[in-house]
Amino acid sequence: MYADLIIRSNCIVTCQEGTPFLIDGYIVVVKDKIQAVGEGEVPAKSIGPGTKLVDARGETVIPGLIDAHTHLIHGGSRENELSLKLKGVSYLEILKRGGGILSTVASTRQTSKEGLKAKARKSLDEMLLHGTTTVEAKSGYGLDLETEIKCLEAARELDKEHPIDIISTYLGAHAIPKEYKGNTRGYMAFMMERVMPFVAQHKLAEFIDVFCEEGVFSTEEARVLMESGRQLGFKVKIHADEMVPLQGAELAADMQAVSADHLLAASEDGLNAMSKAQVTAVLLPGTSFYLMLEKYANARKMIEKGIKVALATDYNPGTCPTENLQSIMTFACFGMKLTPEEIIKGMTINAAYAVDRASEIGSIGSGKQADLVILDAPNWDYVIYHFGINHVDTVIKRGKIVVEHGNRI
Repeated sequence: MYADLIIRSNCIVTCQEGTPFLIDGYIVVVKDKIQAVGEGEVPAKSIGPGTKLVDARGETVIPGLIDAHTHLIHGGSRENELSLKLKGVSYLEILKRGGGILSTVASTRQTSKEGLKAKARKSLDEMLLHGTTTVEAKSGYGLDLETEIKCLEAARELDKEHPIDIISTYLGAHAIPKEYKGNTRGYMAFMMERVMPFVAQHKLAEFIDVFCEEGVFSTEEARVLMESGRQLGFKVKIHADEMVPLQGAELAADMQAVSADHLLAASEDGLNAMSKAQVTAVLLPGTSFYLMLEKYANARKMIEKGIKVALATDYNPGTCPTENLQSIMTFACFGMKLTPEEIIKGMTINAAYAVDRASEIGSIGSGKQADLVILDAPNWDYVIYHFGINHVDTVIKRGKIVVEHGNRI
């Protein structure tokens, strides 16, 4: 069968075990899948009258980037909190004052589904232009039945309408809404008895997530919610040990979570347990930067323990308002001291593990989905070295060119 698309490049970052880089290589795409990857001359039998040839020699080809932790669907913005952060007011203190998540909840409840989609679509366009081809999108800015469903439906509709694939997560356990203030158990019962069964029945989310943090949900409360979610057929994730050590990493391992996210305060025992249970760590260096924490998750220790480390934006209106994974590369390098090779794995194959898609996306190999990015850079190290610009020239999603010469087509 003739190829629909063939790419030639003298720098292909495959993110495949054994052959992570190819020099003078080619990628053969048939329909929406990669048929072959190799070095040297393109097999003549692949080239037909309708084959599009893309000469990317002098440029770098990578797998489509995967943003494994975003809060994509929300109303409003919170630039008014920036001055408070600069004065040293903590994230949890802003939340106690009625700001933070609860401020966005009020805006999201007041915004129509079409309004939420329009805002999210602009963010998706920005992500695509910067090389992101798959995102995980959490709910959690509704905290009631109607708005959570509205947000999840918006994500599902955008998944069908936009080139980027959207993987949805139900995060009702993001905060305690005002109507349940002082009644955490009542809110938990509401989620478990009314919201989660509806989301599961209508297949509005694949994952359930819980913000396990001091002043939000305790470890034991998170366990109850995660177990309830598992019984309904959800895969589980957890916001774990972000601000204080609450044994969230240990809980993630015990519950066989697909990922544990944040992990700035994770204990040695927790990391050992995650390694043994093969829980992927999703680290969010942009959040450390934006909150001026002067502390990053210990990615080096995690890698040494054999934990797969994914990197994501945490795109949200309050603690990391950026859609740009290339910015996160900078923070991962200079904040976490990760190498360029560790960074690309964190945004491709390891991120694919974090959303349970490693068999489909995250690397350039035969049979994988043809999600590819061509960067106007001579090699991968150059992308990290030359920071603060958008290196993307071309984005290919499911075998179709959707960004060319830096513009949507």
